[in-house]
Amino acid sequence: MTIPDQPKPSRRQLLSLIGKSAGVAAMYQAMTSLGHAAETQFSGPPNLSGAKKGASVLVLGAGLAGMLAAFELRKAGYSVRILEYQPRAGGRNWSLRGGDSYTELGGATQHIRFQKGNYLNPGPWRIPHHHQTLLHYCKAFGVALEPFIQLNHNTYVHSPGAFGGRPVRYKEVAADFDGHVAELLSKSINQKGLDASVSREDQEILLEAMRSWGGLDENFQYAPSLASSNHRGFERPGGGGVEGAPIPSQPFGLKEVLDPQVWRSMSFFMNYEMQTTMFQPVGGMDMIGKGFQKQVKELITYNAKVTRIAQDAGGVTVSYQDIGSGAAQEAKADWCVCTIPLSVLSQIDVQVAPAMQAAIKAVPYGGQVKIGLEMRRRFWEEDDHIYGGHSFTAQDISLISYPNFDFFSDRPAVLLGAFANGLGAYRLAGMTPEQRIETALAQGAVFHPAAYRKEFMTGASVAWSRVPWSLGCCARWNEDTRRKHYQTLVGLDGRIALAGEHASYIGCWMEGALLSSLDAITRLHKRASEA
Repeated sequence: MTIPDQPKPSRRQLLSLIGKSAGVAAMYQAMTSLGHAAETQFSGPPNLSGAKKGASVLVLGAGLAGMLAAFELRKAGYSVRILEYQPRAGGRNWSLRGGDSYTELGGATQHIRFQKGNYLNPGPWRIPHHHQTLLHYCKAFGVALEPFIQLNHNTYVHSPGAFGGRPVRYKEVAADFDGHVAELLSKSINQKGLDASVSREDQEILLEAMRSWGGLDENFQYAPSLASSNHRGFERPGGGGVEGAPIPSQPFGLKEVLDPQVWRSMSFFMNYEMQTTMFQPVGGMDMIGKGFQKQVKELITYNAKVTRIAQDAGGVTVSYQDIGSGAAQEAKADWCVCTIPLSVLSQIDVQVAPAMQAAIKAVPYGGQVKIGLEMRRRFWEEDDHIYGGHSFTAQDISLISYPNFDFFSDRPAVLLGAFANGLGAYRLAGMTPEQRIETALAQGAVFHPAAYRKEFMTGASVAWSRVPWSLGCCARWNEDTRRKHYQTLVGLDGRIALAGEHASYIGCWMEGALLSSLDAITRLHKRASEA
């Protein structure tokens, strides 16, 4: 049986294949289709000039979207009031600290016992450099930011099916993946496999690129050498004196680095939303919510559980229950900006058109789980020389992430012991908080077996499917639901506009919530000015 000649790839296709070998193109395409990798579109605060005197707006929810809407609308001259279900502002912009208590659905209550200055960010925990809306308002509201270490070559990658089940350094497997791919492509060039699609001159350039990029030796092989070890690390690094010569390390074989956990870990950092530089607020993620809250604090009514949203030609009436007293109350305004998560809003009586009702009910929410583990000492720094970044595993916890502040300190620190998605999150969410901590300790110990349990002090967990005021972490659109419902959801329905990360193409990010808020109030202002 003869195998027919396969069409040779074009030059553009060839370069695309190089990118796809690390999963980048496929990952970016998937993220874009789901609305998680779109460009941010911030060009400055909105122009809301010409507001009618006495016009009023009721904002539902004191998360970032709601507080930004209130801030800009009041600045424009509107009378604004915010109703917030919780006794605090910030929504999913949230940090758990020592002394806090948190009760999840099912009644399990956790009393947080972290040391002063330590915290767990259950929701957002990092800010990409291109999220310019959030960065703008953090600067305007005096929220101090510091670097968030996203990519750390000295962290670990773990897969039970590769490397004998032991964790290996990210720099080793990333270098070996690149090296083996570079060797394969170099062989194809030298065997004239690309003559029909790449010119001789470009082949020579590509060969030199592969030698440098992949750490190949003079024979274009990926083997133990100074070149490969300069990428992956040395068996013995160079030093001084008689024994100062470095000893090259032994690369892993191609079969081992083809384990999916390797290229998934690599492609994680190449996704647009995950690229450096990234930032975090100094002192915890809730510093952003507190910064926003300072701008609108006198406008917020806390402990207000919205039970009904009605509208007519003259305005909007919101019925709510005071959680403290149980008293039923009403709030009225000309217009309404609703930032309640769709997972909760779908259970509230809302007077909107059937198409909007369908859109509100159409979008499921993710159930991620985060677990914070407080350790007596920073053994990841002292023993393993890891300063920030993430170690990845195929286990349910998915990853552990190391704190990005107080380096070299001699006090307890909290590391993120799990950021679980998918089936792992479902399994963890079905456990008690105590069982989640035990699972995080058992699975995380694969990275630091000598110290993980020995240094553990206390922990806390948040399973987002069990969060009473959100019922999930964030909206999970797909191509079908976006096509059918997105434009309806973000459109004005009478006197009601929806805003939040669910009303954006940057879902699950604070940036999406803020951009949707600015878009909603701009359109609301236009409608109000024309009314």
